Amino acid sequence: MKMRKAVMTTVLAIALGAGFLMAFTAMADEKIPIKVLLLPKFEIGELTGDFPGEGQLYYEEYLEGGDEYEIPFGYGESRMYVKDGVALYVTGMGKVNAALSTMAVLGDSRFDFSDAYIISTGCAGSAKGSTVMGDVFIITAAVDYDLGHHADPREMENEQAQTWFHDDDYDDVALVTLDSGLTDRAYDLVKDISLETTPNTQKYMMASFEGEEWAARTPKVLKGTTVSGDNYWKGEYDHQNALLMVETYGCADPYALTEMEDVAIGAALSRMGMVDRYLIVRDSVNIDVFMKNTSPERLWASDNAVSSEDEESAERVDIFAVAMENNFKVGRVIVESILNGEL
Repeated sequence: MKMRKAVMTTVLAIALGAGFLMAFTAMADEKIPIKVLLLPKFEIGELTGDFPGEGQLYYEEYLEGGDEYEIPFGYGESRMYVKDGVALYVTGMGKVNAALSTMAVLGDSRFDFSDAYIISTGCAGSAKGSTVMGDVFIITAAVDYDLGHHADPREMENEQAQTWFHDDDYDDVALVTLDSGLTDRAYDLVKDISLETTPNTQKYMMASFEGEEWAARTPKVLKGTTVSGDNYWKGEYDHQNALLMVETYGCADPYALTEMEDVAIGAALSRMGMVDRYLIVRDSVNIDVFMKNTSPERLWASDNAVSSEDEESAERVDIFAVAMENNFKVGRVIVESILNGEL
């Protein structure tokens, strides 16, 4: 009898142990569901409590007090912040950082992105002739600025000609088209949101483009195409090149923005079968040509550059923080609609 009880006790212990092991394994294998993945590119200082970069306002609204994860093969000291179905990861600037960070995050087996919407958010330069600093854009296509052939105008037979030459060998990777149904629904949600500007910004826009009605308007939400380049370009030649690229690739909406990451994030999402859930929300903090009292040397030459204070007043005036607020006004509506299952 004692032997039978001992055997039964041992069997029961093994069964209970196996049950606990199975439950623990199931818990360990349970992935964290993500509904919205926010991908800003840089932050200024901390993610909370100071001058906002691209991620701070979203972090303070959705992620503060949440969980923090280190992402293997991620960008520098960036961490993944997760709370209540929302995640945020600062990718780093440029197409290489953006693509590698996106792949690292989405490839992390701890998280379930099967129903996630991916939102690239941040600042950009925008197109002379149709946009003003402070505008916010829902992007419908992203074009790669660097693919094709670029020439120096000093070596052109016609110095006034456009300096980008199409190469159809790159056509399969030079354009990422976002899901039109998704971008249309997102735009309809936010198109009437009232955006802010500053007196200095409006004054500088009107002084730089004197007599141009478009330069005097207040910011608004727009749709358009972005041109992603691995350098911060500016000037009339490349403005014309950007127009030509968007026309060449047959984009549905006009050239609106230039930035450094969105086509690369789109390429990564395409490879992972997730581009149909890709959204881009960008705000304008400068214009894509040299404005009043600026030149390449004054902006960028280390031995001849104006001070950072002068550059700030001449190039971005005081629009940066205001544009980040505008971006967040628009982005928050989209995030809330996703969380509520309404997008």
